[in-house]
Amino acid sequence: MDLFRVFDIAGSGMGAQSVRLNATASNLANINSVSGDPAQVYRARHPVFETVVAGLGADSSAGVRVLGVVESTADPVPVYEPGHPEADEAGYIYRGNVDLASEMTNMISASRAYQNNVEILNTSKDLMLRTLSLGS
Repeated sequence: MDLFRVFDIAGSGMGAQSVRLNATASNLANINSVSGDPAQVYRARHPVFETVVAGLGADSSAGVRVLGVVESTADPVPVYEPGHPEADEAGYIYRGNVDLASEMTNMISASRAYQNNVEILNTSKDLMLRTLSLGS
């Protein structure tokens, strides 16, 4: 196995966690979005990842790939506010299905996973530099 593949693997992990952090930031930015139509309200978005393990020997590769970003299927939250400018005929507005606790947990988890991948890169670099210095 090529010693430099660890950089590709950690880099793909950092890219995946970056997508996860961006989706979480979008969800948090839209947490108070409302609409008078439940079909038009903001829905939480979550990335979908795939583990990549391809090939054998010198041509092998591994890492993480982002398959896409999907919207949550949870129902929007109806709130009775007849005086709101966005209210429908029945007096309801609809809040998005973003859960603050889940999003904060995702943010912390993605941030720590990103930091772990940075540590993998730094440790690998240090080990390679030490290996090079063995011959001198």
